Amino acid sequence: MDFETAQTAFADALLHAGRPVPDGIVNARGKPDAARFAVYRNNVFVGLTKALAQRFPVTERLVGSEFFVAMARAYAQDHKPASPLIMNYGDDFPDFIIAFEPAGALAYLPDIARLEAAWTDAYHAADSVAFDLAALKAVAPDMLSDLRLVPHPSAHLIQSRFPIGSIWGAHQEETVPPVSDGGGQAVLVVRPAMSVNVHVLPPQDAVFAAALFNAATFGEAAQAALAAAPEFDFGTTLVGLAGLGAFSTLQQYKGNSL
Repeated sequence: MDFETAQTAFADALLHAGRPVPDGIVNARGKPDAARFAVYRNNVFVGLTKALAQRFPVTERLVGSEFFVAMARAYAQDHKPASPLIMNYGDDFPDFIIAFEPAGALAYLPDIARLEAAWTDAYHAADSVAFDLAALKAVAPDMLSDLRLVPHPSAHLIQSRFPIGSIWGAHQEETVPPVSDGGGQAVLVVRPAMSVNVHVLPPQDAVFAAALFNAATFGEAAQAALAAAPEFDFGTTLVGLAGLGAFSTLQQYKGNSL
């Protein structure tokens, strides 16, 4: 067996309790040492579970520690770390939760996990200066509709049919207050400076923001926003999003930075 095959077999056995002890794991008598390997396997699961709990603390708080550990172990069985940077472990944990039947009663849980994954990504994202609206002064009015904004490297927009921003915010408190918001929310997670910020966007701004995040031009984004919310105000919304640090660069329609 070559090294790569042996390594794959070892990893599979490590994360699946039903697999045989890998070759080479023997005791002093040269026999497979199942007990020693079981201890190592458990330590790995504990480490991965702790990594998920650190990245998804609100998710854990919502379901309770015992349930979360069971869910995290089920996830870890088929999701090996893709990077030695354990802080990145769990990028697809929100998608796993969707298919995890015991969590089905909490329909908002995957979106909460998405928000938490975005928070971690924003925290570790590259530093970048947020877009300054003063750059628009150099743009001719008839060219404005053909421009687009590039999202800040740390920026993530999570849209949900649940009030995930309010739920997440409530669980930052030691004693969780009741969440009165019942509708869906669009949440901007961004780190324009030193701290990661979580903002619930006004409903009339969410469509505009989502379009810009999907590389729409100003004109395309404004048209979509007006169709969804007649009260949408282009100037007010643009100033608000820029003030939150949602974007970093202004580009011409063909992709050239200004």
